[in-house]
Amino acid sequence: MKNTALTQTHIALGAKMVPFAGYNMPVSYEGVNAEHEIVRTAVGVFDVSHMGEFLISGPNALDLIQKVSSNDAKKLTIGKAQYSCMPNDQGGIVDDLIVYRIKEEVYMLVVNASNIDKDWEWISSHNTMNADMRNLSENYSLLAIQGPKAVAAMQSLTTIDLSTIPFYSFEVADFAGIEHVIISATGYTGSGGFEIYCKNTEVQQIWDKVFEAGADFGIKPIGLAARDTLRLEMGYCLYGNDINDSTSPIEAGLGWITKFNKDFIHSEALETQKEEGVTRQLVGFELDERGIPRHDYSIVDEKDQVIGVVTSGTMSPSLGKGIGLGYVPSALAKPGTKIQIQIRKKKIGATVVKLPFYKNK
Repeated sequence: MKNTALTQTHIALGAKMVPFAGYNMPVSYEGVNAEHEIVRTAVGVFDVSHMGEFLISGPNALDLIQKVSSNDAKKLTIGKAQYSCMPNDQGGIVDDLIVYRIKEEVYMLVVNASNIDKDWEWISSHNTMNADMRNLSENYSLLAIQGPKAVAAMQSLTTIDLSTIPFYSFEVADFAGIEHVIISATGYTGSGGFEIYCKNTEVQQIWDKVFEAGADFGIKPIGLAARDTLRLEMGYCLYGNDINDSTSPIEAGLGWITKFNKDFIHSEALETQKEEGVTRQLVGFELDERGIPRHDYSIVDEKDQVIGVVTSGTMSPSLGKGIGLGYVPSALAKPGTKIQIQIRKKKIGATVVKLPFYKNK
C-alpha cells in the first residue's frame, strides 16, 4: 500500500483511512454528509495526490496527445486545460484525463490513480513519433481546494488574482510561500475552487498554510466519500464505474469531448457511432420513492426484464433523494422516462432526468 506525503497528517486528524487505487487514503473525517455540505457552502480540501501526472514534451508532444486522446488538444493555448479521454482500439475507454498545456511544447496529462501503469504503457506503445515522456506521479502531490469560498479563503496565499482565472485555466505562480506551483481552476465537485499541483516535499507546508488562511472561512479536510457524492450530483463519470474499457465515449455521453476533425485511435468507428446512434446510453435517474441505488443494481422494466445496470448511485446529500447513473437502451434515455431499480427484493420506480442532478444556485 502506497502513502501520500500527507498520510500521517490525515491519521493525526482522525481520518478514517481505506485502501484506494493502491494508496492508503482518507475516506472521511467527520462524516460524508457534513463534509459534502462544507464543500457546497464553504470550502474543503481533498488530498488527491494518488492521481497520476505525465509530462509529454518536445516538438512531437502534440502529435502524440492528438493520437491517443479524443478531444482536440490543438485548441489548447498555454495556461489552458482540457477534459478528454483515451479510446482503446475496441471502442472502449482506456481512461479519462485532463490535458494541460504548460509551455509551447510541454503538456501535462493528469490520469486516474488506478490506471497510472496501464495509461503509461498505452501511451508509450503509441509513441512512434518519439515525444519525450516523463512519469512524475511518484514525485508530485495534488490538493483540491473546493467550494464557493475557495477564492476568498486562498487569496492571501498568492500574488495573483485568483478570481481572474477562468474555469479550466491555470497559472504557474507563487502559492503558500512556494514558487512555481500550478494553480488550476478545475475540480470534480461542481462547487468551484482550485487544484494545486506541487512537489511532495512542498505539500505539507502548503497544506498547513491553506488551513491557516481558510480558518475564518470554515475550511475543513474532506475525504474521498464526499468527493464521490459531490461528483455524482454533477453527473461526472467515475472511471471503473460509469466508464471503462468496454464503454464507448458516445454511449457515455462524452461526445462533446470526442472531436472528429482529426485522426485518433478508433476514431472512424466512433464517428460511425455518433452518426448512426448507439443502442445504449448512460443516463441519470432519480428514485421516485425512498431508497438508495447502488453500483451493479439491476435496472428493470415493467415485465421484470433486466434492461440495464446502475453504474453509480447514492443518497444525494444536497437533494435528499436517491440518485444514480446507469446504462439503459437508447429508447429509454429521454428525460421523463420511467424505469425501475431492483433494490434487493423490491422494485423502486425512478425517473430519467437531465444532468446535472445538482443545479448550482
